[in-house]
Amino acid sequence: MVAQAEETIAPHGGRLVSRVASGADRETQRERARTLHRVVMKPREVSDVVLLAIGAFSPLEGFMNSADHRAVVEEGRLANGLPWTIPVTLTVARDVAQSIRPDQEVALADPAGKLVGTMQVHEKYEYDKEREAQHVYGTTSDAHPGVVYLRKSGDVMLGGPVTLIDFPPLEPIYEKYFLHPSQTRALFHEKGWRTVVAFQTRNPVHRAHEYIQRCALEVVDGLMIHPLVGETKADDVPAPIRMRCYRALVDHYYPESRVALAVYPAAMRYAGPREAVFHALVRKNYGCTHIIIGRDHAGVGNFYGPYDAHRIFDRYRPEEIGIRPMFFDFTFYCRRCGLIVSEKTCRHDASDRLLLSGTKVRQLLAQGQPLPVEFTRPEIAEILREAYRENASQAAR
Repeated sequence: MVAQAEETIAPHGGRLVSRVASGADRETQRERARTLHRVVMKPREVSDVVLLAIGAFSPLEGFMNSADHRAVVEEGRLANGLPWTIPVTLTVARDVAQSIRPDQEVALADPAGKLVGTMQVHEKYEYDKEREAQHVYGTTSDAHPGVVYLRKSGDVMLGGPVTLIDFPPLEPIYEKYFLHPSQTRALFHEKGWRTVVAFQTRNPVHRAHEYIQRCALEVVDGLMIHPLVGETKADDVPAPIRMRCYRALVDHYYPESRVALAVYPAAMRYAGPREAVFHALVRKNYGCTHIIIGRDHAGVGNFYGPYDAHRIFDRYRPEEIGIRPMFFDFTFYCRRCGLIVSEKTCRHDASDRLLLSGTKVRQLLAQGQPLPVEFTRPEIAEILREAYRENASQAAR
């Protein structure tokens, strides 16, 4: 550990974008926005405006134009050749698009109609939903949540830079953990971390996650646990409950000087391999030099192979990605070994493994039974059990 550190890693594209209105300019822009044509966004798009504005999606300054969108879908790169794997787009219905002309400034509102920011519309264009689904998600099946989202989206995209005027409200539990990329970079500098590994998660943390985090922490200066707290599938554990689990792990089991906890207010795409690269590039912008990529990273159902999210990185030169992926195999508790192990380190077969599916976990919680200590820490098990009891009680009313 070093006493001082320079910036850990350059942002993707070389510059950290900032498009957040502040001071007197913010009030001026808010007043002007009241006179503009208003575009109502979906929750994912609201999240994307925030992430664009704070620089998490650097080098993007707004929603993609047609050239970038086409290049990302077809090649996994921006039009200038820079690696980028997930479209960041704003869609509207055709009748809405007809009322907007290129070079027009519009106000951006959340689903409730509250002002979020503005956008300078440089372009409006149509796109092929089926082609995007096949290239980005690897499927056109309606069983994939990303495909369903695409099909429900508007038929016309608006491209152009955005300005964030008002941050959407956060759950109180997130407020102290919502850090901009410039702030996480400053935090790493303050802590003297030259190497930082990011851990992306959308699930309650369990012992296999902890094992991977500890392995990574043995070879870098710091760990940033960076849970996604934006829109996810309806059957995922709610983000505020997950956040309590992350806090319990950090507060009770990790050295304060080696671990940081921050929230990533993005929507989940469930794009598997493509999203693994996307998660890496975003964490590069937050100042992380490494990222943990586990089995079926960002996957859903059986749409991706268990290690497709590892192999996709072979399509890019390490220097153009910048951040270094740390690949981990499937990890689990082995009764014979008496440890959390992986397929690389354990010779025993599946009959010796403690594996709990999401369905099995929900069954145990519904029955009021404790989760095995080999599966998760007691503090986390209690948080999940309490949350399940509260939900069951509310449902019964």
